[in-house]
Amino acid sequence: MTEYQLRPIEEQDIPFLWEMLYASIFKREGEEPFEPEIIHSPGMSKYVEGWGREGDFGFIALDSQGKRMGSVTLRFFNDQNAGYGYVNEATPEMGMAVIETARGKGIGTLLIQEALEEARKRGIDAVSLSVDPDNEAIRLYQRFGFVEQGMCGTSVTMVCVMNP
Repeated sequence: MTEYQLRPIEEQDIPFLWEMLYASIFKREGEEPFEPEIIHSPGMSKYVEGWGREGDFGFIALDSQGKRMGSVTLRFFNDQNAGYGYVNEATPEMGMAVIETARGKGIGTLLIQEALEEARKRGIDAVSLSVDPDNEAIRLYQRFGFVEQGMCGTSVTMVCVMNP
């Protein structure tokens, strides 16, 4: 089994974050993929644009050769720029993606573990996310204690309370 390392997101990772934002868009079997430009729409670009602002944190997964395999980001929003998984200003929204060829190898698990551990260290009470109801990743999120909180459009909003 390949060893994976995690490290905090650095400025040179921002182009990869854009790639991972696109990779995070759920596509049902047989559907045409979305146009890559979709990540620059206002509803999507808010997840990466201006990365590094106060409160932003996340991690990059690397393989043994140093190739980026996935990312997890946590970012705070407010009522004026609410994301799809927005709950409140005190709850960062988590976004995660793994490159297609590396899925199913435990990288997502490592990324979520690290993200939630860092959230605990920062004294964050809860983390939210948005996921398509047909995305198998829901089971992974449930393993970490995320529970359904509601719907935003066609996506399920899930919340993980850090210290219940």
